[in-house]
Amino acid sequence: MLLALILVAAITPLLCWLLFSLASLALPLFVAVAIGHVAWQSGAGLFGAFVIGALAGGATLFAGQFLFATVRSSSSRLGIALIFAAPAAVAGYSAGHGLAAIGGGSASWQLVLGAGAGLCVALAAIARLAAGLPEPQSGPAHHPTLGAPSIQP
Repeated sequence: MLLALILVAAITPLLCWLLFSLASLALPLFVAVAIGHVAWQSGAGLFGAFVIGALAGGATLFAGQFLFATVRSSSSRLGIALIFAAPAAVAGYSAGHGLAAIGGGSASWQLVLGAGAGLCVALAAIARLAAGLPEPQSGPAHHPTLGAPSIQP
């Protein structure tokens, strides 16, 4: 009995982390599952469907990060961020609402906790999308006049 309690105490945070990670990657995960299912139905086999789905999900995440990093328009960046954040918010809301329901909270607290989880997961999805952005260059080494060698007679 003690071993079971220790295992539950160790596995529960890991499952919550996994749920949060997958929810924040809802769009690439959805694309991976959908393309993998299409590959499975077309006869690619289990391994082939998994590989094709994983490549499609990775390509979706890479394309989103690449577009977010290269597009300079604020409205385009906002649109890309919303494309990734909206499914993540729905997945986070569903996960938070479900965990609150398992915990036995009232209906209003289930909604509040679900909305909070949805917001946190949507922000995490935007942070993952922006993770590919380069750091802004600053300091004397990157300034055109500061740090330049001076020629003295």
